[in-house]
Amino acid sequence: MLTVADMSAHPHATPGGESPEALDHRPVLLHQLIESLQPSPGQVAVDGTAGAGGVSAALAERVLPGGRVIGVDRDRSALDVAHQRLAQYGESVRLVHGNFADLERIVASQGVSQVDIVVLDLGISSLQLDDPGRGFSFRNDGPLDMRMDSETGATAADLVNSETADELALLLRDYGEERFARGIAAAIVRERGSAPITSTARLRGIVEDAVPRRFWPKRIHPATRTFQALRIAVNNELDDLEQGLQAAIRILRPGGRLGVISFHSLEDTIVKNTLHVAAQNCVCPPQQPYCTCAHRATLFVLTRKVIRPEAAELAVNPRARSARLRVAEKLDSVA
Repeated sequence: MLTVADMSAHPHATPGGESPEALDHRPVLLHQLIESLQPSPGQVAVDGTAGAGGVSAALAERVLPGGRVIGVDRDRSALDVAHQRLAQYGESVRLVHGNFADLERIVASQGVSQVDIVVLDLGISSLQLDDPGRGFSFRNDGPLDMRMDSETGATAADLVNSETADELALLLRDYGEERFARGIAAAIVRERGSAPITSTARLRGIVEDAVPRRFWPKRIHPATRTFQALRIAVNNELDDLEQGLQAAIRILRPGGRLGVISFHSLEDTIVKNTLHVAAQNCVCPPQQPYCTCAHRATLFVLTRKVIRPEAAELAVNPRARSARLRVAEKLDSVA
C-alpha cells in the first residue's frame, strides 16, 4: 500500500514523466457515475479500478473533508500516473497494487470493514490501449503481452503458442463471441509451426487472413474479438469480476452504493445478473410452489435501464460508445 505522499519513494514512480494527456484522461460516464453514487463529505469510497486516478479524484473532491478514498489497480504503471494526479489529497487517498477480486482483504488492510461507495470501471484504459509495449492493441506493433499486471502470469503469446486448436477455438468463441473461432484457431496453430507468434502485428495478420474478407465487420477490425478474447483469458477477467462484485456487495454498508461500468456484453451480463439476483427475495425456480431457498435481497437496483454515454461525450470520445453503467444500493436490512 502507498499513500499519495509516498510517490517519491516508490521505485516505479516517475514524477513528471507522464504526458499531460495521461494526467488529464477523463473516465467514461464520469458525470452520470458521480450523480448516481451521490458521494458526500465523510464517506469512505473504494475505486476498485483506479487506473490513472480520474474516478478517484472525482470521489475525493466530494468525500473530503473527513472522508477517504482507497484506490486499487493491478497495473503499477497506471498507479504511477494516479500518484501524480492524486498527490494534492495527501493521505486521504491511499493507492493499493492489487486485484479488485480481493477487495475484502484489501479494504481490511486499510483498517476498514465497511464502505459507502464502490466503483468498478471495467475493461482496459486508454493508457494501456495506446501503449504498444503492453500488447493490448493491434493498431501498432508490439509484444503480444496483454497482462494488466505485467509482473506476473502468462502472456497472450504464451496462450497462442501453447493451447491446442480446440482450446483456442473455445476461448475465441466464449470470450470473443467470434464467429470464425475455429478458422482463426487453426490458422494460429498452423502459423506458429514456422515460428512462435510473439507480436501483435503478426497475430493481426493471421486473423485478417483467416476471416473471409466479405465477412469482415463494418464497424470494427476483424481482429478485435480475437484480441478481446485473449485479453480476458490472460487476465481472468470474468471470474475476477464475479468475485469482485460479491466482495463489493459484502463490504458496502447499508445505504452504500455500487457503480459498475462495463464495455462488452460478457461483462454487462455478469453485472446485470449479479445485481438482479442480489435484489431478489427468492431465487427458487418459477415453477416451484413455495420458497425453500432462504435467499434474501441485499441490494436495490437503481438503474432499471442501463445508463449509456450521451451524444456530447461520444463526440469527443468515440471509445465510450459501448460503455454501460449500472448502479445499486445496499439495503438497510437483509432480514
